[in-house]
Amino acid sequence: MPFLCSRTNRFKSASIFEGYGICWRMLATASLLAAMSAVSATNCIAAQKSEEILVSAAISLKDAFAEIGKIFEAQTGIRVRFNLGASGLLQKQIEAGAPVDVFASAGEKQMDELQRKGLIMPETRRNLAGNAIVLVIPIGAKKPARRFEDLAHADVARVAIGNPKTVPAGQYAQEMLKNLHVWDSIEPRLVLGENVRQVLDYVERGEVDAGIVYASDVAGARGKVVIAANAPKESHCPILYPIAVVKDAGNRTGGERFIDLTLSSAGQAILKKHGFLRPQ
Repeated sequence: MPFLCSRTNRFKSASIFEGYGICWRMLATASLLAAMSAVSATNCIAAQKSEEILVSAAISLKDAFAEIGKIFEAQTGIRVRFNLGASGLLQKQIEAGAPVDVFASAGEKQMDELQRKGLIMPETRRNLAGNAIVLVIPIGAKKPARRFEDLAHADVARVAIGNPKTVPAGQYAQEMLKNLHVWDSIEPRLVLGENVRQVLDYVERGEVDAGIVYASDVAGARGKVVIAANAPKESHCPILYPIAVVKDAGNRTGGERFIDLTLSSAGQAILKKHGFLRPQ
């Protein structure tokens, strides 16, 4: 009987452990399927992210890039998102680790600094476009400034330019005004904008007597301002818009394809339509 009891217990024990084995196999299978699902979901998310690019661009490129972006999406199937602002601020964002694929600056200084810090891919850097600095005044101004030298007159109470610390157009304006020997007399009356579009808004609304912006910005002003003068070319460094893929780009291939489109005949035609010049 003890022997029979022992056998009975042994068979019962075996039955129990066999049941546990089945359960463990089921759990293992379920865990494996869950892990595979998680990997699949992760890959899906990664694939979705790889099918878009983020372009940080000077706000003066807004309208031209909106058109180029539509063509890019139609040609590649890659979604393009734009982060627009003053080039100096966009530079700081990239330095802080913003997940940007392409950077298009309104001045070389910002791109040079990123390149010096190893934050762009130098082999992808190109000159996208050129531009010109102009003096603009509100429509119907009672005492309009006709030359940059006129800004030194006391009856020109307020002059708007981009903040030279962050806005390339403001940096070119400062350089030009210093070379024309009128900066010191104008500086106390300056109204600083955070980007060129803000400067243009000040002029359009008649909140300032004059403003200094890019020629391309006036193309979208819809007749609300008048170009009073063009800055002499020798009064400032050439205005170039460099573009490059950012070093930690999540979609380098997409970024390079976007740059190629902006430099193509179609892209250059759009930039020209919006008042930009071919890079020298």
